[in-house]
Amino acid sequence: MEKILPEVKLGYGDLYEILIAPIKLKLLLTSIELKVFNELSKPKSADAVAKTLNTDPTNTRLFLDGLAAIDLLEKTKGLYKNSSIAQTFLIEGGPTYLGRILPFLQPDAQVFENLTKLVKEGPLPQPETPPFSEEAVAQGVVMMADAERAGYTQEAVKIVLELPEFPSFQKMLDLGGGPGLIGMAIVAEHPNMKAINFDLPPVARKAKAYIREYGMEDRMEILVGDFNQDSIGEGYDLVWASGVLQFAFDIDYIVKKVYESLNPGGVFVSLYPFAHTHERTKPEPVILGLLSMALMGHEAGIERGYVADSMKRAGFKSVHSRNMDTLLGPMDLDIARK
Repeated sequence: MEKILPEVKLGYGDLYEILIAPIKLKLLLTSIELKVFNELSKPKSADAVAKTLNTDPTNTRLFLDGLAAIDLLEKTKGLYKNSSIAQTFLIEGGPTYLGRILPFLQPDAQVFENLTKLVKEGPLPQPETPPFSEEAVAQGVVMMADAERAGYTQEAVKIVLELPEFPSFQKMLDLGGGPGLIGMAIVAEHPNMKAINFDLPPVARKAKAYIREYGMEDRMEILVGDFNQDSIGEGYDLVWASGVLQFAFDIDYIVKKVYESLNPGGVFVSLYPFAHTHERTKPEPVILGLLSMALMGHEAGIERGYVADSMKRAGFKSVHSRNMDTLLGPMDLDIARK
């Protein structure tokens, strides 16, 4: 019987896009390492960039073409300049610079180099790891502050300003507030409001420096502790928790603790980044972002709607939820009223 070619109605361009994704990542990380974007606020030739960076002229041109291909640079008549996203987030020393945190967020190369072995044999034995050093924690807070300054804090403020109760607020808690920028930005929009920034001791020490830097000592206080076991205070009109409930040993316990800390009529706002859907296959950034950790035996994330259900179990009289595409990726926004 004569063989017939198959009829194909589906393209495979998406598969090729997957293949070249590592190239995009390497272009980005190398450009941060070389500080390329510092040189291109104004148009320059490849030769001029190569001279400043002391790099090979030909390969510099090819490298810059690659950056232009992924829209981090624009090229006009042989001259290169930063695209809007590079100009905003990738100039070292700029107020919204993300070059410190982006390399930290890249996939764990060691895990994916051993992906076949991990799939066949399961998680590899892990050596006991000592607690993070004070220096490592401080650097983590700096990177968190970078992300918050680059638009995330502004999103948080917008959410709180839309609360009809906001004018009546007097006291808020930023639970696991890290550098404290979100709490500072919220109280700055209110004439009488004060905030408590709650976090672990090494984080709190760094937060004090940010509070001094922004001149908010009279509006911000620090409460040190571990919310999994320590008191978080009381008498709050607002409790804000963003990107923090994933560190809860028992979310129901923490949500109930928040409920008890609020005044009658108080509001609990939670932004949760690791909620999954579609039987743990979506959203893509959530599933892929957690995959390396999960492959090593540390699955994280909860089903979308779990935090909202926990709020109802805790006794909140109303809960309103929606999914948000934030600057840090998709998150679940849950607003509960006592």
